[in-house]
Amino acid sequence: MHRNPITLEALEVIDAIDRRGSFAKAAEELNKATSALSYTVQKLEEQLDVTLFQRQGRRSVLTQAGTLLLDEGREILHATALLADKTREIATGWEPRLRIAIESIMDYPAFFEQLNLFLQQHPSIEIDIVESVLEGGWDALEHGRVDLVVGAPGPVPQQKGFRTLPIGIGDMTPVIASSHPLAAIAKDPDALQQAIVDVRRIITHDTTSTNVARTSGLVDGRERLYVQTMDQKIAAISSGLGVGHLPRKRIQPLLDNGTLTELHLYVASADEGPNRKFAGNNSELYLAWNLSHKGRALKTLTQQLHKVMQSQ
Repeated sequence: MHRNPITLEALEVIDAIDRRGSFAKAAEELNKATSALSYTVQKLEEQLDVTLFQRQGRRSVLTQAGTLLLDEGREILHATALLADKTREIATGWEPRLRIAIESIMDYPAFFEQLNLFLQQHPSIEIDIVESVLEGGWDALEHGRVDLVVGAPGPVPQQKGFRTLPIGIGDMTPVIASSHPLAAIAKDPDALQQAIVDVRRIITHDTTSTNVARTSGLVDGRERLYVQTMDQKIAAISSGLGVGHLPRKRIQPLLDNGTLTELHLYVASADEGPNRKFAGNNSELYLAWNLSHKGRALKTLTQQLHKVMQSQ
């Protein structure tokens, strides 16, 4: 039986070249000589009798065969990394690595303050953090891309094997740049109801990759501008590009210094009287993880975060 020429080392090399765009940058990341990477790729191409990379300007781009190899190969790399983690976890009870998705509306300084306290006690644990939006955190948790979601928005998906702890309500506030013409009628809800239809909505992409993406907030305008992160949304609205809901805790300094103006929009309801409420976009937020995850690191960090966040 012929020996399989596709090794983990070769997959790691191809993955790094694809992500970094060149052999030289990949070699820098892997702490290897460029010639060593070239030899690994050349040897694999000869054994498979295919071409994996082609030059496009200064970039090294995968061929169709190379793309197929890497797509399947990344699944193998992910599986072997999980296997190594589980092996170490069985020996100690503590996971060597935690992958965390933090919802884009969360108070980042407060989260990282608690993470710092956790790592002071457990400095050897590696932390990998990504930002999630709406269904993205639930999706990443369901498909094993993260171990914990911080600030996952309700409602909690049912029959998915999730464990959750409530950590409060997300305070989302409709705002616009103070330099925008609409800011002149920000405190006139009746005028706003008519004028806001023609103002561009700034919307953050839902980060789900397999579940049905959802939207939230002011999404019924004629014009829309989509961004990838909450920081981009804050910057876009602050520059006058349009209107949207932003997390109050993250934008309070911009409200205080006059960069942003809060919009006094009515809540959609049957109550048309003087006690009619102004609109926010608030939902219950959760810490969420899979019931099957029994590691001590996840348990310790989750308890710490819950204790602090539910009291804020």
